Amino acid sequence: MSRDQGVIIAGAAETDEIGKLPGKSTLQLHLEAAINAVADAGLTMRDIDGIATVNAPGPVQVAHSLGITPAWIDGTSVGGTSFLLHVRHATAAIRAGYARTVLVTHGESGRSRVGATPFPRGNSSIQGQFEAPYGTAGPTTAFTIPVLRYMKEYGLTHDQLAYVAVAQRSWAARNPRAMFRDLISVADVLASRLVAWPFHLLECCLVTDGGGALIVTSAERAADFPKPAVHVLGTGESAETPMISQLADFTESQAFLLAGQAAFAEAGIRAADVNHLMIYDAFAHLPIYGLEALGFVAKGEAGAFIADGNTEPGGELPLNTNGGGLSYTHTGMYGMFAMLEGVRQVRGEAAAQVPDARISVIVGNGGMFATAGVLVLGREAR
Repeated sequence: MSRDQGVIIAGAAETDEIGKLPGKSTLQLHLEAAINAVADAGLTMRDIDGIATVNAPGPVQVAHSLGITPAWIDGTSVGGTSFLLHVRHATAAIRAGYARTVLVTHGESGRSRVGATPFPRGNSSIQGQFEAPYGTAGPTTAFTIPVLRYMKEYGLTHDQLAYVAVAQRSWAARNPRAMFRDLISVADVLASRLVAWPFHLLECCLVTDGGGALIVTSAERAADFPKPAVHVLGTGESAETPMISQLADFTESQAFLLAGQAAFAEAGIRAADVNHLMIYDAFAHLPIYGLEALGFVAKGEAGAFIADGNTEPGGELPLNTNGGGLSYTHTGMYGMFAMLEGVRQVRGEAAAQVPDARISVIVGNGGMFATAGVLVLGREAR
């Protein structure tokens, strides 16, 4: 298969349930999602010859547990965007002839911690040595650094930041699987418990259990599957720094920018061509950074753009239509769920379906602006 030939997502599914699942381990969640995705594609495990997932449990353990003997393996693990990179790498592998049918899996007992990797301890890491002494204690505190600088330089208000959560809850209210579905106001967000200035509880992601999986294969096989093909039109990946204090510019993500440019160039699209968007939202400011990095709005304008209703139901650019990590689910690594919603929208089977969602863009974040992946998915090949 040549590089010019297309690649599709032929199967996509989540675990039977998401939320609080103390009876299922991390490995079980991987396997359940994988079984559901393989069934969604009308395949069996014997049809799978490529496997990709993050370490712990990792691709070898997942493949063995499913009875798969892979010819191609990817264990890239760079945070919550890893699964977008897996799709990019699988696309390249299929074009190169290294694999025919790739299974990408995610499972995480993020809330219940059953079979999960223990949280790192001690100060041996780069962050532990050079950031923790100044008072940072994980994402909720470290991620305040860029947004506070952005607010100072571009005048983003607390009301506008809070409205990101309000807009996404309006989508979650239409999604029966969303963990939080009750509509909220800016006043509700600002009245919720302060976690780390300026983040209130409702501006921080959920902590849940769950999983998802995808089947990636060549477009020439599209007619072989029961569901409409979702074409992988463009992909991009990048990285900036493992320490948030070392970002080149606190008001933007270089990784978002570079990954987005690569994906848009490969797909041959502009921002104006996109009618559905998923931006990883571990915290309320990430959609703001994503909108600006990919050129949907000018620098400093994303907060007002969201607050004016442009991303909520009925708006011109539907964003995070499953409710996002703020209201739908967030197991710790959210990128899989963003991709799955993009697939559902392009197929026309989402809970809160966007009319004529022909091109969906997914923006993934890893760590704290450390890594990024961007996918462009479409209903038709370009």
